Amino acid sequence: MSDPHDADRLKALEAKIAALKEPEIEKHHSEEHYSQAQLAWRMVIELVAGLGIGFGIGYGLDTLLGTTPIFLVLFIFFGLAAGVLTMMRSAKEVQRKQLEAAKEEGDARG
Repeated sequence: MSDPHDADRLKALEAKIAALKEPEIEKHHSEEHYSQAQLAWRMVIELVAGLGIGFGIGYGLDTLLGTTPIFLVLFIFFGLAAGVLTMMRSAKEVQRKQLEAAKEEGDARG
């Protein structure tokens, strides 16, 4: 009644299904695809964090030393510079990843 050839085909089909059901390898956080909005928020947060840290250090030094807001102003500028540098690094990282992805896509096609 049952053909042995059908049993072999059924086993091969079950093996293919089992191979497709295997869990995918979990991607590292840095390998995830980010939308443009997520990248923009990341850069804004980096800039604000730099300003906030500079403000905190400057205010703390002015309070400790009893000076006018000279350290506050100075460290706000340092925080701004640090935030901009961090934003630039993030932009370069995103650009590098996009170039690598485009290169891999081009290699796969060609």
